[in-house]
Amino acid sequence: MKKRATSVIAMFTMIASVLMAIIVTATGTTTTATFWSLVPPIIAIALALITKEVYSSLFLGIVVGSILACNRSATVAVDHVVSDGLIAAIEDTAGIFLFLVILGILVALINKAGGSAAFGRWAQTHIKTRIGAQFATFALGILIFIDDYFNCLTVGSVMLPVTDNHKISRAKLSYLIDATAAPICMIAPISSWAAAVSEYTKGTGMNGFELFVKAIPYNFYSLLTFVFIIVLVLSKRDFGPMAKHEKNALEKGDLFSTEERVNGSENETNAKGRVLDLVLPILLLIAVSVYALIYNGGFFNADSTNHGNLIGAFSDTTAGTALPWGAIIALIVIVAYLVCRKLITFKDAMDCVPKGFTAMVPAITILTFATALKNITSTLLQSDVFVKTVMDSGLKNFTSLLPAVIFLIACLLAFATGTSWGTFGILIPIVCNMFDPSNPIFYIGMSACLAGAVCGDHCSPISDTTIMSSAGAQCVHVNHVSTQLPYAITVAAISFVCFLVAGFVQSALLCLALGAVLILGFFAVLRLIQKR
Repeated sequence: MKKRATSVIAMFTMIASVLMAIIVTATGTTTTATFWSLVPPIIAIALALITKEVYSSLFLGIVVGSILACNRSATVAVDHVVSDGLIAAIEDTAGIFLFLVILGILVALINKAGGSAAFGRWAQTHIKTRIGAQFATFALGILIFIDDYFNCLTVGSVMLPVTDNHKISRAKLSYLIDATAAPICMIAPISSWAAAVSEYTKGTGMNGFELFVKAIPYNFYSLLTFVFIIVLVLSKRDFGPMAKHEKNALEKGDLFSTEERVNGSENETNAKGRVLDLVLPILLLIAVSVYALIYNGGFFNADSTNHGNLIGAFSDTTAGTALPWGAIIALIVIVAYLVCRKLITFKDAMDCVPKGFTAMVPAITILTFATALKNITSTLLQSDVFVKTVMDSGLKNFTSLLPAVIFLIACLLAFATGTSWGTFGILIPIVCNMFDPSNPIFYIGMSACLAGAVCGDHCSPISDTTIMSSAGAQCVHVNHVSTQLPYAITVAAISFVCFLVAGFVQSALLCLALGAVLILGFFAVLRLIQKR
């Protein structure tokens, strides 16, 4: 009965959304650079949370956005969906698609060679508790700080057998992956995220890398997320939908808590496999990826202005090109290594190619739709112009409150569009124009922008890192979104308070201490509530 009611609500929402878009367009209402520009992603997110089905929800958002931008022409609307939406999305993310597929192949290879199974056997003797398994996942996520895409899929593939063995739900594993991926990249100076921030500050007269480093102490959301995870794991106090998932996993061995399952490749029982056969490929992939990133940034090019300049190379690199570049080299070397070790045959290696691709199809599909929705929202409906207008309308008169306001706006924008990079790409130039760089509050405002972008990205069901965290943990995507949302919102609320205080006291240490106390207080209250 409940499923039928949900289906009726979903169908009504779909029809009403399309009719609304048609009526708005027919009446000649201005949709470009207005609140209407944020309506398509809002509809997609709301419908995904109602139906727990992400494909149709994202596609409806694309359709609604295309109708709002079609200028009363059905043909133009279809062209927006296909050309400006889906095809453009594939072109924009082709490099990431290739990287995803290669990572999927690498995971299949390591499984086939028995590396994952060997790590599982090692973990059974060295990681003996659920707390230990969760901290191991957290620690690995912290160590892989180069890129969030790489982080999500690598941590998931390595830790999945360990967390399954300790009856940790797939939803909890997804949260631990997602909560360390973007936040650690956002405070790591040597990462693709630092490079992106440096890129977006060009033309503002600021040194992008210096700005990024000085903003790190005030990035309350990223830093307090780590504090939250530590307290969460030690206290054993889950709440919201996650509590149900963890209870079912621990008491019933049900890692999903829903009828829907994600079927990943099973670990092979190759007795010849060793832990080294898992660790060595990962270390090789990290090393080659770093080399590819700085090579793409011109570090080794004598004619480049970044020749020999590590920071400049990371600033100018393109992750969508460099990561697949490095992954292909790593794949070739790893295949040769595993074949020479006689763990697999060359035919076994080639059989892993379609397996790896198949494993990544759901993530690639969702990423395509999410990127298409972002393109429709930002390019056709100009949501960035609308946000800039809101930011400029009177906010400059409340300087001390601005960090908290910027954090909130960045959260909402990243949540609605599903992109943290796109969010701070929109807001960084605006923030640079709002403050005097000689004023310490300038760096607090910049941190608020970056922290809000990470927070909104973390919460959004159409975010690429959220999608890939689900893929890495082999978790049903909507389950991951619904279970992590209360956790992310809790840290966001505490971060908002810290940014309010920071606008007046301008002390990172004091505000972080306040945030840590608030987190401890939250879990103390939670303990009292759950004991009733």
